[in-house]
Amino acid sequence: MTDHRDLVAALRRAGVSGVDDSALARAMYSSDASLYRVPPRVVVTPREAGELPAALAVCREFGVPLTMRGGGTSIAGNAVGPGVVADVSRHLNRVLEVDPEAGTALVEPGIVQARLHEIAGAHGLRFGPDPSTRTRATLGGMIGNNACGSRALGYGRTSDNVLGLDVVTGSGERLRIGDVPGGAGTGALESPLLERLRTLTGDHLALIRTEFGRFGRQVSAYSLEHLLPERRFDVARALVGSEGTLALTLAARLRMVREPEHRLLVVLGYGSMAEAADAVPALLPHGPVACEGLDSRITGVVAERRGPGAVPELPAGSGWLLVELAGPDAGGLRDTAARVVADSDCTGSMLVDDMALADALWRIREDGSGLVARTPDGDQAHAGWEDAAVPPERLGVYLREFEALLGEHGLTGVPYGHFGDGCVHVRIDFPFGRAGGARVFRDFLHDAAALAARHGGTMSGEHGDGRARGELLPHMYSGEALALCADVKDLFVPDGVLNPGIIVRPAPVDADLRAARVPRATRRELPALGLAYRDDRGDLSRAVHRCTGIGKCRADNTGAGGVMCPSYVATREEKDSTRGRARVLQEVVSGKLGPDGWRSEALHEVLDLCLSCKGCASDCPTGIDMASYKAEALHQRYRRRIRPRAHYALGWLPRWTRMAARAPATIRPANAAMRSRALRPLVAWAAGIDRRRSLPEFAPTTFRRRFSSHASPEGRHGDVVLFVDTFTDAFSPDVGEATVRVLEHAGYRVTVTERPVCCGITWISTGQLDGARAQVRRTVRELLPHVRRGAKVVGMEPSCTGVLRSDAEELLGGVDAAAAREVAAATRTLAELLAETDGWTPPDLSGVSGVAQPHCHHHAVMGWRADAALLRGAGADVRGVGGCCGLAGNFGVEKGHHDVSVAVAEHRLLPAVRAAADGDVVLADGFSCRTQLDFLADRPGEHLAQLLARHLRE
Repeated sequence: MTDHRDLVAALRRAGVSGVDDSALARAMYSSDASLYRVPPRVVVTPREAGELPAALAVCREFGVPLTMRGGGTSIAGNAVGPGVVADVSRHLNRVLEVDPEAGTALVEPGIVQARLHEIAGAHGLRFGPDPSTRTRATLGGMIGNNACGSRALGYGRTSDNVLGLDVVTGSGERLRIGDVPGGAGTGALESPLLERLRTLTGDHLALIRTEFGRFGRQVSAYSLEHLLPERRFDVARALVGSEGTLALTLAARLRMVREPEHRLLVVLGYGSMAEAADAVPALLPHGPVACEGLDSRITGVVAERRGPGAVPELPAGSGWLLVELAGPDAGGLRDTAARVVADSDCTGSMLVDDMALADALWRIREDGSGLVARTPDGDQAHAGWEDAAVPPERLGVYLREFEALLGEHGLTGVPYGHFGDGCVHVRIDFPFGRAGGARVFRDFLHDAAALAARHGGTMSGEHGDGRARGELLPHMYSGEALALCADVKDLFVPDGVLNPGIIVRPAPVDADLRAARVPRATRRELPALGLAYRDDRGDLSRAVHRCTGIGKCRADNTGAGGVMCPSYVATREEKDSTRGRARVLQEVVSGKLGPDGWRSEALHEVLDLCLSCKGCASDCPTGIDMASYKAEALHQRYRRRIRPRAHYALGWLPRWTRMAARAPATIRPANAAMRSRALRPLVAWAAGIDRRRSLPEFAPTTFRRRFSSHASPEGRHGDVVLFVDTFTDAFSPDVGEATVRVLEHAGYRVTVTERPVCCGITWISTGQLDGARAQVRRTVRELLPHVRRGAKVVGMEPSCTGVLRSDAEELLGGVDAAAAREVAAATRTLAELLAETDGWTPPDLSGVSGVAQPHCHHHAVMGWRADAALLRGAGADVRGVGGCCGLAGNFGVEKGHHDVSVAVAEHRLLPAVRAAADGDVVLADGFSCRTQLDFLADRPGEHLAQLLARHLRE
């Protein structure tokens, strides 16, 4: 085998950018969104398209495979390889040209579809096919897989919308085919390769006409039907769907479509998914743009994880069709919708012309693959057979037989998908964790392939064959047809270096299965495990393997109010995405990074810029909680060892504030020292913080001291116990006083615990889980008597409220964990409690406008819906800002994090604040959010309690 150091040197000499053979890179790129783990030898991130032919030349010289990768969202294992992996998403991501008159765009392969839509949208254009991963899927990947998506029913597949390609074949030949700069039709191109291809296909016309291109979603193998004379020997379209096995895409000309003036969504209810599928053929003559199937088990997961309000009201049934109509005439669409309903044989229907409601339904459908990644019993559900398609008229029968086949193999799955095209997605609980699980997987795949073939179907309807389905192609193609595909491959890639093992001479479907070799990581194997991982049966390995690689963390979700993933949005580096971190953690728990992977440089580097925002806990469809995993990783790395100085200075902050509270005379000199320019370098060094940052000043008097002289009157609604967190007590006592005033106005008697309490969040975020456990245990025991007397616990600081609602139980065991559950059930945010309070009317906030920065933990754990509803009901016009403030507790203060902290704030928060009028409010319940605003915007943030208290009538 070639020494990888020689390969690395050769790639660098050839001028290829971003050559990386580190353990970190190899771990992150060892998987895509599939079941497979194939560590590459080297990862490259080319900056110019011309570097791809150079990388190919080196790979051919060394006999090393070359695999192209875009967003890494390939579900079939199309984007992993054992040689060089070229990530084009990092730099080759430009829109080179948009021609509004012609309705076309010229793009590089790494452009994300959603970004293309942003640019082309200025001209009223979009790319028609829209896979659910469009917010992170690249056009190069879509071309590789012949991606379709929900609206392919109206706009066609990717192959139907490619007008030209600039490629380099596996033999090194540059082909500019069709409408690309320097391009020409294949008849005008002087290419010996194309002449041989024309001869080869000309010898097999009858075979191609009978076996290829039989129906719209036949994506498996090569699309040789485009090479027929009646299709004008369209090589560009034939290359679409070849999964990087024939050529490397350098640029593509795309047909764009006009955004329709009107859309109307028709939701149809049925007793089952199979009954919904039966109805599809009758609906297609009405010309829907999309016709999607959605199962009640998916909506059930959404309701369980995000609350019942996250699922809009739907017609009665267990299965639904989402039928989208589009056109220039709104009245005409309503007439068509009436005909759709009349022909649907549904049990109930609804018309949705509210785009916000329609978007909420589409988000549930598009998050399907992540939402069904766990069964109701908590078992992992996997890809592998998630993309079969049959002619739509066969879909209902196929689904019934498919469900029966699952039962015969003792498996379960939740089907959904593009029913208008006959394409079914499903995640299945293959038993990889037990002996013989891989054999069950293999046997089921072959039986399922035979079933799809009997119905005239295809192994893949849009995801490609990859490693998951290449071996299954004999079920739907003759030996002669597959031999022809192999001949085509050998013409384009005589030495086989482009993505070997895919389509032609495929790897076995059960080779390199990541899930088949996952060891447990419970307290039996890892006695010092810091958290309980109750939702993962006590197994950290199961927790980090929640990540299926679908890559929603690589999308900018902040425009829709999301948070995940602020570090990736700031850096655009895979290592700073939730997925990149999960992949490295998977390597650690699997022992792939050595006997003590917890101390590996790869793990340290990948977690360093994690803000512990918890955004992924709510925004990732699979329920990844990277904040908890980072805390665990720091716990394992530093347990009983010397820690970074910031862990003591910031992690022990509650200790320092209590010391100051007991000695009030020290507060003024302490504040003076933190303000002193002369002392700042020393303070920064001692605390492990960035010199550009200043630490917040102590309030002259703590909230608890102020409250000690306050007698709260009896309330008609009984008692609440105020959770007096460190930040409110020591730095923002005005927030506490405002909260007391609002609660008393609402009819509550306000109490506090006899002794100071702490949720332990600073210990958690610095991975000091033993210390956090001690803090939380004391706090739960202090709060429990109040709760058992019927009091609600009201949190003021969102991060601390979030600990009481979620993390406390994870830190504790036995009776203490049970007590933590009681406390969690009684804990409310201020807005939540006020929403539950009978007869309370908020003060009139008419005329109040501004922006709000929901704290990340507020968004992730409690949700901000109650706050938004309260403000709206009071008459305020306050817009919630997506994303993170960037300070995130200790993160933005620590040395080495300042620039990323500022970049995160600059993404959404600071532009929103700058755009706000002088008299607008800036709501920020989180102390860190208000601190960041003071530091970067020189504008104070206000807690919800303060806003309400200011407008209360005496």
